[in-house]
Amino acid sequence: MEKGPHMARRALAGACALMAGAAAFVAPAGPAQAAPPGTKDVTAVLFEWNFASVAKECTNTLGPAGYGYVQVSPPAEHIQGSQWWTSYQPVSYRIAGRLGDATAFKSMVDTCHAAGVKVVVDAVVNHMSAGNGTGTGGSSYSKYTYPGLYSSYDFDDCTATISDYGNRTNVQNCELVGLADLDTGETYVRSAIAGYLNSLLGYGVDGFRIDAAKHIPAADLANIKSRLSNPSVYWKQEVIYGSGEAVQPTEYTGNGDVQEFRYAYDLKRVFNSENLAYLKNYGEGWGYMNSSVSGVFVDNHDTERNGSTLSYKDGANYTLANVFMLAHPYGAPDINSGYEFSDTDAGPPNGGAVNACWQDGWKCQHAWPELRRMVAFRNAVRGESLTNWWDNGGDAIAFGRGAKGYVAINHESGSLSRTYQTSLPAGTYCNVQNNTAVTVSSSGQFTATLGANTALAIYAGKSTC
Repeated sequence: MEKGPHMARRALAGACALMAGAAAFVAPAGPAQAAPPGTKDVTAVLFEWNFASVAKECTNTLGPAGYGYVQVSPPAEHIQGSQWWTSYQPVSYRIAGRLGDATAFKSMVDTCHAAGVKVVVDAVVNHMSAGNGTGTGGSSYSKYTYPGLYSSYDFDDCTATISDYGNRTNVQNCELVGLADLDTGETYVRSAIAGYLNSLLGYGVDGFRIDAAKHIPAADLANIKSRLSNPSVYWKQEVIYGSGEAVQPTEYTGNGDVQEFRYAYDLKRVFNSENLAYLKNYGEGWGYMNSSVSGVFVDNHDTERNGSTLSYKDGANYTLANVFMLAHPYGAPDINSGYEFSDTDAGPPNGGAVNACWQDGWKCQHAWPELRRMVAFRNAVRGESLTNWWDNGGDAIAFGRGAKGYVAINHESGSLSRTYQTSLPAGTYCNVQNNTAVTVSSSGQFTATLGANTALAIYAGKSTC
């Protein structure tokens, strides 16, 4: 979460949970990880799903589809209220928010692990809440006073709202949308935040998405990470790029992955009003960060609300942009999976309980057939370079992933019939976009007709539909 008038209501969430008994589950240290480790790098971001619903989805959909990770919304106790952004105003580091208690959280982590899915927590460690009252777990609080955790001495001296993104001190020491800004340069604060994250590691968590990382000096985050029981844990930081701004995303790559917001912004422009042919050198060729440290997405919970990216409301443009992201080698992709909204403040349907996908407003983008089937495609081609690029100079493109996969996207207004050149071995493949057979010749070619706003994706190992 970050800046701008559209964020005026956007209250970010907290990050520490010094939980009793956490030491009983200390995670072992492992090799350093920047990009998500293992062979599966796609994360399903189940925004504001409660922990019981996440657990079921890991078993029923995420594991079978091949998702490597699930990202869950902030688990810490927060201010009361039905709006989604209350989750981003922590008042303690207990797991006692709208989405479930510590027992439900631990059960979710264990269930997802059993399904082969690792768990990333959206951790809010830049700030605490505004206002005063009683939190979702019964804790009393007032701004700058959170009994048993923080007092006024633990916050930055600047109590004004951030107003100048060209001024590093203003961005990192003042208050984001009026939220109490933690002084992460202090040893006690660093220790408290690390204690929260360590408690989550104790429950078996595999990584963190650091909310509002731009508002915390990179060196402070490095110090906090060094205090973890597993200092090499997967780490993904929210640092929104702004031209000419004092704080830039590249400052944070030494700590782990950084979310590349320009990727999402530019996809919206290309799919809405430019030519897909322009995507030929997408990624570093567009001035983005190195692929190995970039987290990418078509939209997230902020951008779908402020209109800076595509969203579920954009129909085929949105679907095809996600297909492109999953097929293309740049970065580690997140699939945003939220709920319908007309009021941008509206909290989750049923308080976060998902009884079934595509009911009660839950969009379940991670389970859309066009997207879900591309997860297996991505896993099959991971590590392969982009090959055999073709475009028509307009809105039809195609490309291979070495000798393991091939995708074609027709974003034109009419159907397209042509012969494609691949590096795939001869044989019959399943087009996972519509479960039809595709025959590749001994010369690596196949002929296909794609309807307007449809795609084709084939990969080695998937010969039958």
